[in-house]
Amino acid sequence: MIKLDPLHFYKALADETRLQSLLLIQQAGELCVCELTVALELSQPKISRHLAQLRACGLLQDRREGIWVHYRLNPKLPEWANTVLDTTQAANPHCIKAAQQRLRRMRDRPARQSVCC
Repeated sequence: MIKLDPLHFYKALADETRLQSLLLIQQAGELCVCELTVALELSQPKISRHLAQLRACGLLQDRREGIWVHYRLNPKLPEWANTVLDTTQAANPHCIKAAQQRLRRMRDRPARQSVCC
């Protein structure tokens, strides 16, 4: 379990791009920057900057696979943080509905190898 304080957690969720990115990643299990740029209709530098903030505060982990960098929720998040994300996802499906539809329509999504850890 990581030491994540509520102040930094809620500051991370306070931005729409970071919140939507977290919810999309939570729903998908793992996404790369290119998938998030399509889903959220934002530029790569903007998405990357937000993902770097989420990684810096411990909410996300990344892994490189060839030219792709894949992001997933940190598996060591405290239970309370996972509960907040689960509750937010369940109570607000409209928050990422359009982004999920764009993601489903995306062509040439990067293939993933199974992650062992």
